[in-house]
Amino acid sequence: MEIRRTPLPWSPVLALILLMLLGLTVDFGVLAKGASNQTTSQTWHHQQHYPNQLNASQSLSDEEPALLEPDTSSAIVSSPHEKHLTRTSVIFGLTKVANESSVSQKCHAQLRQVQRGILGKQPWAMKVLDASGTKPSGFVYGQNYWLGSREACRGVQRPVGITLSKNFDRVMHYGIITQQAPFDMDYRVIYLRHSSPWQVEIKLMSEQIIHIGLCLPSSCSSEEVMSLAQDYVTAGMFAENEIYDIRPEVVYMKDLQLKEAFFERASFRLVVACILATGALMLCAQQLTASKKLAPLADEPDPGLAPAESELWRALHSMLQWEKFQKFVPCWDVPANWAKIFSVRENGPNEIPLMNGLRSVCAIWIMVFHVVWFMYFTVHNKTVLISYAEQAFFQYVSSAPLLVDVFFTISGFLQTYNFLRNSQQLEAVRRNGFGQNLKLFGKLLFHRYLRLGPLYLVVMATVDLVYAYIGDVSVYHINERFDEMCSSHWWRNLLFIQNLFDHRDMCANWSWSLACEMQFFILANALLFLYVKHPKIAKSIVASLFVATIAWSYSIGLSIKFQLSFDAAFATGTEIYTSPFVRVLPYILGAATAWCLAKNKIQVDLSEPKERCCWHFALFVFFACIYSTVKRDLGYFMSISLFVFGRFFFSLSVCWMIAGSARGRGVWWSRLLEAKGFQHVSRLSYAIYLLNPLVIALFFSLTNASTHADPFMLCVVTCGFAVIVYLASILFSLAFELPFSNLSSLLLRSTSKPKSA
Repeated sequence: MEIRRTPLPWSPVLALILLMLLGLTVDFGVLAKGASNQTTSQTWHHQQHYPNQLNASQSLSDEEPALLEPDTSSAIVSSPHEKHLTRTSVIFGLTKVANESSVSQKCHAQLRQVQRGILGKQPWAMKVLDASGTKPSGFVYGQNYWLGSREACRGVQRPVGITLSKNFDRVMHYGIITQQAPFDMDYRVIYLRHSSPWQVEIKLMSEQIIHIGLCLPSSCSSEEVMSLAQDYVTAGMFAENEIYDIRPEVVYMKDLQLKEAFFERASFRLVVACILATGALMLCAQQLTASKKLAPLADEPDPGLAPAESELWRALHSMLQWEKFQKFVPCWDVPANWAKIFSVRENGPNEIPLMNGLRSVCAIWIMVFHVVWFMYFTVHNKTVLISYAEQAFFQYVSSAPLLVDVFFTISGFLQTYNFLRNSQQLEAVRRNGFGQNLKLFGKLLFHRYLRLGPLYLVVMATVDLVYAYIGDVSVYHINERFDEMCSSHWWRNLLFIQNLFDHRDMCANWSWSLACEMQFFILANALLFLYVKHPKIAKSIVASLFVATIAWSYSIGLSIKFQLSFDAAFATGTEIYTSPFVRVLPYILGAATAWCLAKNKIQVDLSEPKERCCWHFALFVFFACIYSTVKRDLGYFMSISLFVFGRFFFSLSVCWMIAGSARGRGVWWSRLLEAKGFQHVSRLSYAIYLLNPLVIALFFSLTNASTHADPFMLCVVTCGFAVIVYLASILFSLAFELPFSNLSSLLLRSTSKPKSA
């Protein structure tokens, strides 16, 4: 039997050979890759490990109710970094000290889940760790803002809205963009008071308050977190306490949510009422203006109003039927008031145009100082900022409060100059008895209050409202809680007497100068009335006041050991800075200059070169007084002497400028201050002065991260604030200043007509 060998088919053989070769190739590639990447084997392990963690955390998110089950220590992932995190990370430390007896069951379970997520390096938990604050560098010079990242905490709740191309390889874990926490988280700030000897203590409010931002489960109440924080800092877990001897004390905590009580404040209702009333009056003025533009018919002497096509216009129509109301409503005419604000004309022969420039420049100059002042409460290098202020180059900023004396000098000059030039009023005072002069005095006081009061009071209500708002939502500790002070001491501002009390209890403490001006106005008017009837007695009283204010300044300065350093100047603000008994000096000098001009007591005949030298010398004295505080470590007597006589010569230099401009004299730089463009800014100077601290404080308080004191950035920020304050001043002046100024002028004209007739 012949056995025939059957040939094997070639197709299966070839397939088997190809599979063997492919397997060898893959094995060789893996071995080669492993050999070439031996140093990165741990990274490869993590890259294989994190997708599993991501999937695990996503499954946890789907099974959130399981988090409420009691946790066991065996469920915590062990990590070599656990001890380090406990000592350096506040958020991780809180998860370690939390137990079911100190917090609710839900809060405890979620804090334990945060702890497991951080140790297991789950992306959402790493974002929680990263969003919570830890100690940054710069503590010695005032870095107390350990705020973390508010935006990063929001990213734990929802994916970051960012599009990345898939054309590039990235080493990042995509879970840090897409993965969300398995429960609700929110950002809160806890405030600790420290007493570390390793930080420069400036004594200018709130520099010893540490701000720590925390990304926490929403189920944990602020009271629970504060209790945990107190346990954490007292248990000796806080490494920074041992290194810098911080000795922290938990003060309070913010959830950065606006409370419902904000809308129940009296200031909220007052501001809304003012806005609605002003809007209605503006609409009435517009409707009345439109009615006057209609052509009258032959059989209708009264042109009537514009067609009332809505309920609003019908309501306005009924209001405008009142004849007396029609006389006053044009005061709120927006186009007319807008034209007044922006009108620029040639300076008249009886005007003193240099005052426009002085007002404008000083208002902006003081705003620059306020930018630095309110920046102080948000910078993390406070010591550096103060050191800048003491440098010679920056004296023009740190000495800017001296410029308030410019306004006092101008006010004293104008009050006296206008009174003495009003011959009709002088004759009336001379002829009237005590009762009639008392009525005239009250009339002058009423019109001053009518011109200054409405804008001032609206700003005070806005200050109360704004500070209540930032007190709730700002990440910063607000040391000057003007909302609390305005609620308690609003009547002081209403009567313009807030500067007679402690400056720390003042509502909108920058308004102290307005109270001084109102008090000086009353005093000056009383002396001017007395001067008309008994000039010698009035002049004797003024001379006595001049000597008394200098003697008072010396006695107070020496008794409280006054110094020119910033901390001492702030501490003695009530006795020196805001005291009307000390600040009346420039007002007296301005009034005396006006009396000399009105009575032609200044008869100085100088040659043109000598007069130019006097003008330049006045400017030199002006800046020499500003830069006189470049050396601040002086004795008590020298400090108060420099304060008193520096202000004296400073005011004298301003008086020379005003008197020279009144006589039509000047040099090139005084002509710049007389430029017509300053007329516009001068009309807004009152609103600029009132509003700029409010605007600056609001914008700084709404930032989510501390700022760095840098001269260049300070210039940029100041320019931005100047634009914002300018626009806000136009708005507030249109609504709350010019209408009442128009109303005052209208009332004066209406009361003077019967007398002239």
